[in-house]
Amino acid sequence: MTPRLLVAGVGNIFLADDAFGPEVIRALDHRPLPPQVRVRDYGIRGMDLAYDLLDGYATAVLVDAARRGHRPGTLSLIEAEPPDGTVPPEAHGMDPAKVLALATHLGDEPLPRVLVLACEPEVLPSGDEDLLPGLSTPVRDAVDRAVDALHTLIPALLADPAGPVPALGRPMESGPPRPAALPGTAAD
Repeated sequence: MTPRLLVAGVGNIFLADDAFGPEVIRALDHRPLPPQVRVRDYGIRGMDLAYDLLDGYATAVLVDAARRGHRPGTLSLIEAEPPDGTVPPEAHGMDPAKVLALATHLGDEPLPRVLVLACEPEVLPSGDEDLLPGLSTPVRDAVDRAVDALHTLIPALLADPAGPVPALGRPMESGPPRPAALPGTAAD
C-alpha cells in the first residue's frame, strides 16, 4: 500500500526542545500509525523533506517545536499557508517555511496540505554554539500527548484529506484550520 500521508519529525536533537519532533517520531515506534502513513524523522535534513513533499502525499503533518507565546509544553495545530514567493528556498537547514519554498522551487506538482503539530518550547538555544541535548520537562511530557493527538488526527485526515481537523482538546491549543505562520515565522 502506497502511503497517502506523511508524518515528519523535524528538529535538532542537540538543541534541547528542538528535538521534540524526532522524539515524537521515536515514540510512534511503540504506537504505530496505520500503514497508509509514512512516518519519518527528518531531523535537520530539509532537502530530504522537500523532495518527499513532492512524492504525491495528500497531506503532510510536520511535528516540530515552535514558539507561539503559550506555556511550555502546549501543543498547537497550525495549517501552513502555501509558499507565496517571499521566502527564499534554502537547500541546507530545516526552517519549515524555507523547506516548503524549496519544495515549490524543485517541483511542478502542487504541495500537499501541510499541517504543523507544534509544541511550545521551554528551552530553545539560539544557535549551534549552545548545544544542549535533552528535552525540558514540559516538552518531554507533551510527547505522549502529541502521539495521542496524531492518533486522533490521522484517521480524520485519511478519511478526508481536505476536511476539518479534530480539535486537540485541553490542555492543547486548537481551533478550526486557518492560515497561520510556520514555526519560526510571524503569524498573520
